[in-house]
Amino acid sequence: MSLTPEAILNAHKSNLETLFGLTQKAFDGVEKLVELNVAASRAALSDAASHSQQLLGAKDAQQLLALQAQWFQPLAEKTAAYSRSLYDIANGTGAELAQTVEARSAELQKNLGDLIDSTTKNAPPGTEAAVAVLKNSISAANNAAESVQKAVKQASDMAQANIQAASRNVSDAVKSSTQQG
Repeated sequence: MSLTPEAILNAHKSNLETLFGLTQKAFDGVEKLVELNVAASRAALSDAASHSQQLLGAKDAQQLLALQAQWFQPLAEKTAAYSRSLYDIANGTGAELAQTVEARSAELQKNLGDLIDSTTKNAPPGTEAAVAVLKNSISAANNAAESVQKAVKQASDMAQANIQAASRNVSDAVKSSTQQG
């Protein structure tokens, strides 16, 4: 690979395609979030109307309290389900974006390596030390980037496990409190 005008133009086209692909994935994620919020709002409005009708039909304070107690478990479960759906959308969109960035990064690293190899073949005698330093620097930067990617992946996996555990705990707590009440 060399830095010809055609190579630069092709790289620019590739970068634009990647940018538009990332933008499309981001919009897809936003669209899913909007759909989730509209569905959750509709369900909440419908549930609130139904519950209000039940409350208005209560004959005494004890029946009113019983209706209120019955309302909390499904509400907590729906809230937990909404949170899981929200997390799944965010996590899925983030994973798609990360996958694209990782693939593009690997391609760019390969192209940079090819460029350095072709450039160093034509390097004047006596520049071997400078070429070795350049190659070592690029290798160190690539290793650092891979380490960061691994750390981010581990943190994401840990966050996902914590969210799932917290969701289960909330659901179990609500079930046990409504069973005791």
